Amino acid sequence: MSTRNREGRLAEEKVFKDPVHKYIYVQDHLIWNLINTKEFQRLRRIRQLGTSYLTFHGAEHSRFSHSLGVYEITRKIISQFERSGYSDWPKEEKLVALCSALLHDIGHGPFSHSIEDVFDTQHEEWTCRILLENTEINAVLREFDPTYPERISAVICKTYRQPIVVSLVSSQMDADRMDYLLRDAYYTGVNYGTFDLERILRVLRPHQGRIVVKESGMHAVEDYLMSRYQMYWQVYFHPVTRSSEIILRQIFRRAKELYGGGYKFCSLMEPIKKLLAGTIDIEGYLELDEALAQTAFAQWQNELDPVLSDLCRRFLDRKLYKYVTMDAPDEKLWQQIRDCLQEIGLHPDYHLEIDFPYDMPYDVYRPGSTTVAGKEEKPPILLLSRDERLSEISSRSDIIQSITGIRQGKYHLYYPEEPLRESAHRLPANIRELFAFM
Repeated sequence: MSTRNREGRLAEEKVFKDPVHKYIYVQDHLIWNLINTKEFQRLRRIRQLGTSYLTFHGAEHSRFSHSLGVYEITRKIISQFERSGYSDWPKEEKLVALCSALLHDIGHGPFSHSIEDVFDTQHEEWTCRILLENTEINAVLREFDPTYPERISAVICKTYRQPIVVSLVSSQMDADRMDYLLRDAYYTGVNYGTFDLERILRVLRPHQGRIVVKESGMHAVEDYLMSRYQMYWQVYFHPVTRSSEIILRQIFRRAKELYGGGYKFCSLMEPIKKLLAGTIDIEGYLELDEALAQTAFAQWQNELDPVLSDLCRRFLDRKLYKYVTMDAPDEKLWQQIRDCLQEIGLHPDYHLEIDFPYDMPYDVYRPGSTTVAGKEEKPPILLLSRDERLSEISSRSDIIQSITGIRQGKYHLYYPEEPLRESAHRLPANIRELFAFM
């Protein structure tokens, strides 16, 4: 079917009722067919916010709903460009942009970032594999246009020939960020992530191959970036969520270590076995979802290895590690803490962790250098004046300048409270004081 064939439109548009955008409209056969592939439906079984449901009980929303939301915001932006007749928007790229928005997260695994940390994998790589290899999504795209899998993969990899299409899905003010801030705020029940989406959509402009912001919309962008700042510190970096993420990573680390050492698991499902062995293929990866992972944890509660069984029980029963706030420990103190844990029968590699939120690759806003630590950065937010001059937004906004590059954050020491408290009398005075056991 040619991309130019107008019969690609549905005879009657499909509508999803959505708590964030009210309605999500699907008007193209291609988009509808992609939504109904098994790879896209799998996203219903992967939470958008990973372990945050253990902190904010409403945070059960899925990457499926988020992906639909990113598609809808992208559709609204493009519709506004087309209604206004902006010549800088390449109309022939509309469906590529919509498909890229819809499919940008299909490569996420269960508790995605924890798996990525432990198994040295990237969800973007899996997204491109799902687009390019033998999958239902690949078949649907190729039937529509044989070039579409490669074109959409190029958008995800940020190498597409039209950077303006990439910036809709991946920039410092893209449809992805705008949806997840609003959606995560809604489902966690906080007010921090709210901002005037409709106002932002009205002030976006295509200009010389990029998307810019009309100068009069600067205050709406300030509100958006402040919402992002608050959401990271109040939700994404919440210390209880960080505790659950630490335990989750330790589960995967311990299972990987045991498998590599020849340990005989009482129960080991094939996709998990392939994951631990580092031999997982695309078929096995697509079998991984959070239901499967949590089933494995439930089985591992009964393993003979006391560390793995304890970690799994803690995660499933929400017996999370406690934490104390501290200055960065010197090497001598850190070794003393580790020795103390070992003496009372704990495993310092698994029952102790120092966490500092800025270990994560996050900034509220970067004014825009091409690379940071060897990694390509997203382009800056540019304001367009009435006489069509461009200026980077932090050079015009005191508010944005004040939060750019902020490196606040505190060290948290995470540990299992019960065994430490029971053995507090065996700890040196300085360690008891650190853990507030005096």
